[in-house]
Amino acid sequence: MKRLGLLLAVLALAVLAGCSGGESDESDSSTNAPAVVGSGQPVPAENNPPGDIPDNIAFVDYTNPAGRYTFKHPEGWAETTNASTVNFTDKLNGVTAMTGPATTPPTVDSAQSQDVPALKTSQDAFELRKVTAVKVAAGQGVRIVYRRNSAADPVTGKQYRDEVERYEIVANGREVIVELYGPVGADNVDAYQTMISSLRLT
Repeated sequence: MKRLGLLLAVLALAVLAGCSGGESDESDSSTNAPAVVGSGQPVPAENNPPGDIPDNIAFVDYTNPAGRYTFKHPEGWAETTNASTVNFTDKLNGVTAMTGPATTPPTVDSAQSQDVPALKTSQDAFELRKVTAVKVAAGQGVRIVYRRNSAADPVTGKQYRDEVERYEIVANGREVIVELYGPVGADNVDAYQTMISSLRLT
């Protein structure tokens, strides 16, 4: 009985530790985005994520005639195009560009009331990180940072915890949406900046 009591006490302490633990990386305090979490169980983030885009990678131009936009993407990434939507992928990283319905730039408020709820229902284990207003060379709009579970690897079935930077950019009455994604913790800042800075609506 003493042994059983000790075991129960240890289990109780473990549960308490689990409740007080978790990721220390909180949402940016500068954003006024509310905490939004979708359904589904988030898969654990990798301690040493294997998804860094190499700093010395070359970038090449891409033009989508149907969507009337252009941007630079890392050379050698696999391309899948469907009319005005394109997806470039390499291992655990990717960029998706598509046209959207907006004719005026979205705001932080409109993104929180319209886009975030839509993402919450469409993305596996959605977790909102921040929503901010942005202005880039192509135009202006919003940047939504969120996390989701990746699609399962077709061979291993393994999923990764993705962090997505979603840009909704409007210029001249047209919208282009760009999603840049990779494993949580991957250092892809420079590559993302190159891609979004090169975006143009033609």
